[in-house]
Amino acid sequence: MKTVSVILARGGSKGIPKKNIIDLNGKPLLSHTIKSSNNSIVSETWVSTDCPEIKECALEYGALVLDRPIEISGDKSKSEEALIDFAKKIDFDILVFIQPTSPMLSKNDINKGVQMMESYDSVFSAYKEHWIPRWTIDGKPHQWDINDRPMRQDKEELFVENGAFYITTRKRLLSSGLRYSGNIGIYEMDMLKSFQIDTLEDLDLIKKLMS
Repeated sequence: MKTVSVILARGGSKGIPKKNIIDLNGKPLLSHTIKSSNNSIVSETWVSTDCPEIKECALEYGALVLDRPIEISGDKSKSEEALIDFAKKIDFDILVFIQPTSPMLSKNDINKGVQMMESYDSVFSAYKEHWIPRWTIDGKPHQWDINDRPMRQDKEELFVENGAFYITTRKRLLSSGLRYSGNIGIYEMDMLKSFQIDTLEDLDLIKKLMS
């Protein structure tokens, strides 16, 4: 069984320009997930990108590169489009889809996720969340009654996808068109390792957590 990883890193980024190669504690953001993948049990680490600068960075830090077609690299392009493009061009059995915005992902997380594929058809990473009262934008309780506020311990804990990785097989990806399908397993990560970089505030926080 051949297991590979792919990191989707397109050039366009609205929140932080050139986010995928922005400096994070002296190294480009992308390099952190490349390193974790290269040190894990996957046999190949790939970066799918439409950007020459990202391609250069990926090659410098030891990843293989697949040029991502411009028509599936826009702001509204779904990750699944790039994953399917990858699956049609690259040979593998199991795919670990890693997001570069999760630099605290470790090789051990990847290894344990891949090992779970012995029991599941797909696996994704998540953290466990206790119930907290949530409100809609227009100031209404979301899925709870203000006249009967629940106790936290009486509410079911939930898993929240942290976006660090998704694992599936090539066969299932191509047949379902989805990053996960079938019997799905959840790999639990610590909440502190689950932060993603989407804003400059996120970047400042993770710099401190990783320093």
